[in-house]
Amino acid sequence: MATVMHRIKVVNEISDLVPILRAVDTPVKLKLLRKLTETWVTGDDVLKEFGKDGAKALQLFEKLKLVDTRWVAREGKRAPEKSFHSYYSTINISTTAPLAEVSEILAITSMPDKEYAKLEAKIHAAVGETGRFFSDVAEELKMSGTELKGLVKRSDKLEYRGHRIERLDASRAS
Repeated sequence: MATVMHRIKVVNEISDLVPILRAVDTPVKLKLLRKLTETWVTGDDVLKEFGKDGAKALQLFEKLKLVDTRWVAREGKRAPEKSFHSYYSTINISTTAPLAEVSEILAITSMPDKEYAKLEAKIHAAVGETGRFFSDVAEELKMSGTELKGLVKRSDKLEYRGHRIERLDASRAS
């Protein structure tokens, strides 16, 4: 009998709310996340049940490190398949932030996709091929640290690596 692992996601920084709130901002994402908390599913399962939007959501969940992965052998399949399950069973939000920062984060989370895409493109261009230090990008784009962190954490094209912002390399995401 398999042991169930209970993991708690602790949110200590206000910008960490962005990916959590964005993970359930559409009916497809919400249904998929619920399914992932109940059982292990493969990418093919997700595509069949939730379509392309579900597959895209699964990629986002993997980038946000909200899913655990394992390889499973399936009857009738030659090679094992990667399967996914919710990594966390509980979220503990324990943070204090100035109202201005909370407002920035909520605005970023609920920002229309077209408006967000413009800001993401500016950050993507500023970061360049090799990436840049977070503070340099914030200064160049005249953004607060909280705003920039929230925008990057919402992105499926950018990521933090140490104190740097880099373009997301799809080969590292898996």
